[in-house]
Amino acid sequence: MTEPVLKVSGLQVAYGGIQAVKGISLQVGRGELVCLIGANGAGKTSTLKAITGLLPASDGHIEFMGRELRGQGPWDLVRQGLVMVPEGRGTFARMTITENLQMGAFVRDDAEVDADIEQVFTIFPRLKERRQQLAGTMSGGEQQMLAMGRALMARPQVLLLDEPSMGLSPIMVDTIFGVIADIHQRGTSLLLVEQNARRALQIASRGYVMESGVITLAGDAGALLDDPAVRAAYLGE
Repeated sequence: MTEPVLKVSGLQVAYGGIQAVKGISLQVGRGELVCLIGANGAGKTSTLKAITGLLPASDGHIEFMGRELRGQGPWDLVRQGLVMVPEGRGTFARMTITENLQMGAFVRDDAEVDADIEQVFTIFPRLKERRQQLAGTMSGGEQQMLAMGRALMARPQVLLLDEPSMGLSPIMVDTIFGVIADIHQRGTSLLLVEQNARRALQIASRGYVMESGVITLAGDAGALLDDPAVRAAYLGE
């Protein structure tokens, strides 16, 4: 693994008396694509929300580029380059595609926003075709593209993706995974939470398997793809 840009140690997250995340540790190295797989309710989304400041961690450490993040707000983390695309996309339904992308650059004060919008349009040509369309009138797959494009407008050092293929058609799933691979090849580090374990492990460098709030397996993505326990539990074999 390369030098870690995101390091989580002993992370715990609780909802009232329910312990959703039970002291997990994981890392994302510079330039890596790491996936976190597991069943519904395993604690994957809670992990991402705690990393990005949307949920308070009850214990543990979250380090980004060598700095402790716990206690900071999500907006502070976006400014530092830690950006998440949430499950459900969260696009601004009454704003156009272009306006959504501009919102992704809200924390920036440089003169390159328009150029970066054009860069997003090269990654997502369909968005360029419909740049003045309201986000709320788009299909689920198109909104997923927009949510990812909006996140890229913040120029992330690490991009966190929460279930990007959920609810999409098989053709659109292929498109989204192709884009994720492209973003990775452009140099962005990624932490991908995904129920489609096979597809996630096929494009990842390394992977973690999460069950009931704990990490039960970790290692090279190819090795996890061949692991009999993983194949039986998550690949339908």
